[in-house]
Amino acid sequence: MTKVIMNGYLGQMGQIITSLVDKRSDMEIVAGIDIAQSHSAALFPTFSNIADCDMPADVIIDFSIADVVSQIADYSAKKNIPAVICTTGLSDAVKQKIKEASEKTAIFYSANMSIGINLVANMLKRMSKLLFDEGFDIEILEKHHNRKVDAPSGTALLLADTVKDAVGEDLSYMYNRSLKSEKRGRNEIGIHSVRAGTIVGYHSVIFSGRDETIELNHEAFSKEVFAAGAIKAAKFLKGKSAGLYDMQDIMDEL
Repeated sequence: MTKVIMNGYLGQMGQIITSLVDKRSDMEIVAGIDIAQSHSAALFPTFSNIADCDMPADVIIDFSIADVVSQIADYSAKKNIPAVICTTGLSDAVKQKIKEASEKTAIFYSANMSIGINLVANMLKRMSKLLFDEGFDIEILEKHHNRKVDAPSGTALLLADTVKDAVGEDLSYMYNRSLKSEKRGRNEIGIHSVRAGTIVGYHSVIFSGRDETIELNHEAFSKEVFAAGAIKAAKFLKGKSAGLYDMQDIMDEL
């Protein structure tokens, strides 16, 4: 039995994860953390601050807001409880805090918890350099719902970083072509954002060369795919030694 502390359990993703865990026989939520916990009727102990939680657990799942992720990292390192960090839009300082915590316990962090999007990233590792060397231009398009506040998405940056690492050259990211009245640079990746309606998440990596175009597309139709990925990560992380893990580590075990 994997015992989970769910941080952000009253949020939309927290509620989806809680619902999925309730249907499992190999996992249970032993505590919930949320700043609005006083309004909760949860069937497990709840706390407004993770520092007040003394429930024994195997792993923390965090799907909350960027402002509290540092607290999760500190608690995880102090209590030696592995943590799955699913919150996005993190600053470099918070990412450094996660890295420091991973030196003391197992930390799982990914910009996107979908198995599908991480398979796309795996494919990008194999094809990006070949196509770039053949003269293909590379653009990334991402679309999300109108309530998403960060742009570009963390997943778009994950895909861009994957392409950049695979190409092995100093590529720059172009976020707004209206700022420059000049033709496209060879060593750049265009990244474009759409915010509209209730789009859950759409990402496309476009390779366009002379007379041909290749596109890798991924679309999420519900947030349950991210919840399922978080649960898979929690099962994966249980019992792991200290270190920083991500979805590619799960990919390697599939």
